[in-house]
Amino acid sequence: MPFTESNYENAVLQLFTQTMGYSYAYGPDIERDYHSPLYEDELLPALRAVNPTMPQEALDDAVYKLKNFESGTLLQKNIVFTDYLQNGVPMKFVVKGEERSGLVYLVDYQHPERNQFTAVNQWTVIENSEKRADVVLFVNGLPLVVVELKSPSREETDASAAYRQLRNYMYEIPSLFIYNQVCVISDLNTSKAGTITSGKDRFMAWKTKDGSYENTQAAQFDTFFEGIFEKERFLDILQNFICFNVDGANTFKILAGYHQYFAVKKAIESTKHATVTDGKGGVFWHTQGSGKSLSMVFYAHYLQTALESPTIVIITDRNDLDNQLYGQFSRCKDFLRQTPQQAESRQNLQELLANRQANGIIFTTMQKFEETGEPLSERRNIVVMADEAHRGQYGLTEKVVTKQNEKGELEVKTSIGTARIIRDSLPNATYIGFTGTPISSKDRSTREVFGNYIDIYDMTQAVEDGATRPVYYESRVIHLKLDENTLRLIDAEYDLMAQNADPYVIEKSKKELGQMEAILGNDQTIASLVDDILDHYENYRANLLTGKAMIVAYSRPIAMKIYKRILQLRPDWTEKVGVVMTQGNNDPEEWREIIGNKAHKEDLARKFKDNNSPMKIAIVVDMWLTGFDVPSLATMYVYKPMSGHNLMQAIARVNRVFRDKEGGLVVDYVGIAAALKQAMNDYTVRDKKNYGDPDVSKAAYPKFLEKLEVCRDLFHGFDYATFLTGDDLEKARMISGGVNFLLGKSVSEHDLPEKEKTQNVYIKEALLLKQALSLCGSLVDSKTRLEAAYFEAVRTMLVRLATGGTGKKFTLPEVNERINELLKHSIQSEGVINLFSDVDTEFSLFDPKFLEEISRMKEKNLAVELLKKLIAEQVSVYRRTNVVKSKKFSEIIQSAMNRYLNGMLTNEEVIEELLKLAKDIATANAEGEKLGLTAEELAFYDALTKPQAIKDFYEHDELIAITKELTDLLRKNRTIDWQKKESARAGMRRLVKRLLKKHKYPPEGMEDAVQTVMSQCEMWTDQGTGV
Repeated sequence: MPFTESNYENAVLQLFTQTMGYSYAYGPDIERDYHSPLYEDELLPALRAVNPTMPQEALDDAVYKLKNFESGTLLQKNIVFTDYLQNGVPMKFVVKGEERSGLVYLVDYQHPERNQFTAVNQWTVIENSEKRADVVLFVNGLPLVVVELKSPSREETDASAAYRQLRNYMYEIPSLFIYNQVCVISDLNTSKAGTITSGKDRFMAWKTKDGSYENTQAAQFDTFFEGIFEKERFLDILQNFICFNVDGANTFKILAGYHQYFAVKKAIESTKHATVTDGKGGVFWHTQGSGKSLSMVFYAHYLQTALESPTIVIITDRNDLDNQLYGQFSRCKDFLRQTPQQAESRQNLQELLANRQANGIIFTTMQKFEETGEPLSERRNIVVMADEAHRGQYGLTEKVVTKQNEKGELEVKTSIGTARIIRDSLPNATYIGFTGTPISSKDRSTREVFGNYIDIYDMTQAVEDGATRPVYYESRVIHLKLDENTLRLIDAEYDLMAQNADPYVIEKSKKELGQMEAILGNDQTIASLVDDILDHYENYRANLLTGKAMIVAYSRPIAMKIYKRILQLRPDWTEKVGVVMTQGNNDPEEWREIIGNKAHKEDLARKFKDNNSPMKIAIVVDMWLTGFDVPSLATMYVYKPMSGHNLMQAIARVNRVFRDKEGGLVVDYVGIAAALKQAMNDYTVRDKKNYGDPDVSKAAYPKFLEKLEVCRDLFHGFDYATFLTGDDLEKARMISGGVNFLLGKSVSEHDLPEKEKTQNVYIKEALLLKQALSLCGSLVDSKTRLEAAYFEAVRTMLVRLATGGTGKKFTLPEVNERINELLKHSIQSEGVINLFSDVDTEFSLFDPKFLEEISRMKEKNLAVELLKKLIAEQVSVYRRTNVVKSKKFSEIIQSAMNRYLNGMLTNEEVIEELLKLAKDIATANAEGEKLGLTAEELAFYDALTKPQAIKDFYEHDELIAITKELTDLLRKNRTIDWQKKESARAGMRRLVKRLLKKHKYPPEGMEDAVQTVMSQCEMWTDQGTGV
């Protein structure tokens, strides 16, 4: 017996009841109003238990508020409810004639045992249609979690089908999701959680119950459910780890990932300890792109209750970073329950700190601290959060610097490390550092200020969890034809960077950098750079995802030269390319309108983040290289020597998760390879092993060649050479021929499990080939690229064929268009192909012209697949309205396919049988009209006349009358969920029998007829249609 979806549902419910102590109820057994998603039997008693001192009137009003939200979108209502859930429902009520106000709490977060946790399966809700959720978790009668499960043993459904189902529920029964805090999709193999706004790529696994991240590659389903829904932890998550990023139309809801939850908890404990000891809260290292800014928000929120309203000071070292982080906190201000403030000057910082004894979230840059000899505040309840805590500016020591002034006299100046100044200004504060890259082993001062690591979430783990994507590297220095001297100069630049910049080193380097600017800014070099970038971008990157790319220029003048050169060669790209950099007082006039003011930069940022905007290429120098997120950005061209954390920060711009992005590509024109390896030295052992050498020629290219061989082997015996040389029509024939060839192999493998059949192995391997090619396209010659395009076109068609019966329309124009796209992208083919002659509608079984076209197809295996797919779809539509006929048709198709697979029918013969079946279905479709019956009535007519003799027993008109009476009776007596309740089913059965006896239906056919009628009713109810 296979392990079905209902077996898995039972396993999950047992986990909740036996391991986690939840109560259990079976949805259909609960007498309730199906138009309300709340479990009202539990709601009021629970509110009474949580708010024992509140008058009943206030509790009744709170329930009224929970059921009646002002009009607005689902998201807007969910925001209001989440506020109620986390902070209580504000109420006004009268006590002894006096009006009072107070809060009705929905959950007792302090005493988990006072709350009612219930898991319910098959919970029906009626709204736009009737739907039944697999498992709903209620806390105090509120449906906070919807769990959608899929069968672990059915190949055609998986967790992504569960995701589509949830999205469908949000349209059909949105009221259930007003209260939702966590959506879960699971098929035993994969279990992931998200929120009502999460795209499929943002649903994340939860891989630990105790906060240890090692060896979590394939986390068990019980780790997932217990990790999130253990009662105390679940309440903690509801109160402290769910928030909204409020940004107009782009507002979305956030559920912390497991790495954020456990790291913030550790950071809170570490901070509590530091406040009563040495003030060193520790360093929080979570690799860039894994949600560090949001972790800081969750930490700041949690800190307010953990330390009784401390003042939080957030320090960055650059204005643009300050603005970005401030923006993130401001978008979460409702969750933080206070509005963050930005210090505008040193004096303003002083005022913000001086005028308060508690609370406050204050943003500032380090430069606003200065040596005054006077502390800004001596309070202990101040926590300083430093972003990117590893930068060199955090020196603790004094340095004595000597230099000659204009008169040749020696001047001595003492410079004090910024960290020392901050420490002196806030001597009793606690310090915690947040970083996306590791602290250098040589960097002692960072550890001295902050202490040791609190938590490490490294690149390997982030990529494994799908929180980030890997970054690959491709060197194209050679394309610039730089001479030896220049390359030596660039090396010297890297050496200088490595010395951690003493003031005298900076003086020395300025002279050399003058030479560097001259060489890298040389017109000829810029011309060859831009030529190569355009060639690489247009041929390999422009059509990938949204086509966004970033060019990192050595300096502001060089950025302008690159910009002008691009527009010289591509004059119509004014909308497509933008320059983002700071403005200088001495800038030439013509620069000003290109660089623009602050509003212009914000507008560019908006356009670059918008996937549909024409702006595709951003030229940057320093801005946007840290903290600026564009998930679809997949390509970065580097024309600026960088090293250490600056380099790692910059390349992390391309590691964000976006749809099916395979990874980010960094294209290098100044030899960053050695610096990259050097920067990786301070990473974890497994990061060094996995990402120590991300060179595409060593990583993606060998993978591409390996998968290319696999695809070639699977095509052994089929010559597709004409695709590489022929015209577009010949190409098209080769594609359908290849599909036909692979389907033919699968026919002879009918004994193998689905996963091992050639067509399924091919679909998987060809996808890996496509993904590897997306990273190393420029290393592959055009003939091989064309071959890969062929494999991808065949894969696409196989996938479209394989999605039969899922309700997706399979249209010929769509197939043609898809393959034309593929050909255009991979080989710039201009022609347009048509795999099928002039059929321009979607496939229809009732179109004789189309059926004739199928029967004439040369590719017989492909024809069999198409027909099987179409008939299966038609039969599944039929099942909804006619059990008897659909069973008959299913048996015919099954029998024909079995004989075909066992070699008893040739493909011509099976096509003939399928075509005959298609015509029978078309005829059956018209039958009801002849009899004057609706589709519903025809179904019951078929059920009653299943035994052939019945038609002889009654007059035709009598049969029609019985059918209409039966349909009417069932429509009147159907109750929701009747098929889940034995008593209701028995009642329905009795009614049907009584009616048939009244009309003297033959006793020997009675039981069979009643059973078929009941099956038909069940099918309709499952589809959410009313009888």
